[in-house]
Amino acid sequence: MAHVTGLVPDRSLGKAYLEAREDPVTVASPTATRTTTRGVLYVHSASSALCPHVEWAVGGVLGVQVNLSWTGQPAAAGAYRSELSWQGPVGTGAKIASTLRGWKQVRYEVTEEPTAATEGARYSYTPELGIFHAVTGVHGDIMIPEDRLRAAVVKAALGESTLELEVDKLLGKPWDDELESFRHAGDGAPVRWLHHVG
Repeated sequence: MAHVTGLVPDRSLGKAYLEAREDPVTVASPTATRTTTRGVLYVHSASSALCPHVEWAVGGVLGVQVNLSWTGQPAAAGAYRSELSWQGPVGTGAKIASTLRGWKQVRYEVTEEPTAATEGARYSYTPELGIFHAVTGVHGDIMIPEDRLRAAVVKAALGESTLELEVDKLLGKPWDDELESFRHAGDGAPVRWLHHVG
């Protein structure tokens, strides 16, 4: 971060009247380094009509043209699957997941590896369940915040649910259950690496 003295008006007098301010304004430096991480996008199933749209959307996030190698998805007739390993700034996984969120004929997962300064992340999406997000540690374990655990215990204590069901939701078990057959159908598929530009 670079510190510069900004010009800020003391009162609204329009563009013609600006007065120097005493305190510095923090501005991001264009040469500031961003933490880089990597991850994988697993498109478990997409209709043939959506395959080019997935490539375009992911390419928009990564800042490079994306041409995925699509193979048939045996778990869903007429669907295709692909994998893409990516490298980019921390938060790229969230951007990819957000870009594809809500697409009714796509099932996917995005992982982002942790760095020395940040936790990792995992996103899973199915049209039926919506999106699941979990923070992951250095060994890939899901890390559940205390407040979410307490809420699960309270729900179980009030008889609204069982503790087992609530913990399963916190760990993403419904998404894992739905995606498992799609994952196995993709074993041995080719993986490509792309790097974020910008």
